[in-house]
Amino acid sequence: MAIKPIQYEALLSVCTDHEGALELLKRHRPYLEAVPSMRRPEESLITLPLPNVRVRDAVHLNPHGAGMPPGAVVTLPCDVALLMCDPEWKIKTGVEIFVYIHRPQEDFSGLLMRWRHTQILIDRGYEWLLPQKYQHLLSDGTDRSHPLFVVFQETPRHILQGLQGAGLPTVVLPFGAEAEAAAGEEAPSGLEIGDIPELDDIDTSALESPDE
Repeated sequence: MAIKPIQYEALLSVCTDHEGALELLKRHRPYLEAVPSMRRPEESLITLPLPNVRVRDAVHLNPHGAGMPPGAVVTLPCDVALLMCDPEWKIKTGVEIFVYIHRPQEDFSGLLMRWRHTQILIDRGYEWLLPQKYQHLLSDGTDRSHPLFVVFQETPRHILQGLQGAGLPTVVLPFGAEAEAAAGEEAPSGLEIGDIPELDDIDTSALESPDE
């Protein structure tokens, strides 16, 4: 069964909320332990869907193509960026997690290439374009960047096998046809990742340290 757009869009919207993002991190304990305060997730976790950064140096994703000049603003090819903050000092801790949700019609090479392109874009320094409410934070990027891949039960087996073979942290989310049936209904306020059908049965791959 192929992944449907509603699956991707619903999960993206859930992970945009700090409570949904925290529930996702609970499926991969090494990243959950990086959250400064579980009791104050709204002050400990910044979620940036389809985030933009400003690169400090010129960047070439394709050696044969035109490069991006210093200071260029680019949308990172991840789906959500999660930035950890100290709720007491109101500063970023330096831990940044890049979430990649398996998209409809996306194969293994395309999914993996999004992380590889992110590595190139942030390699020589960058700063986040933060929402107005976070303008007081230092926006500089960090060298402590970690990927998290999210795939569905319908994701082809070779994609999961490839991610695990590459040593990349991956979680599998069962997401049944119920989501499609609910697509036309108005979403309730405070939607959480636990509202996704069968999410309690989620399976997480063990990983000591993320791919470099």
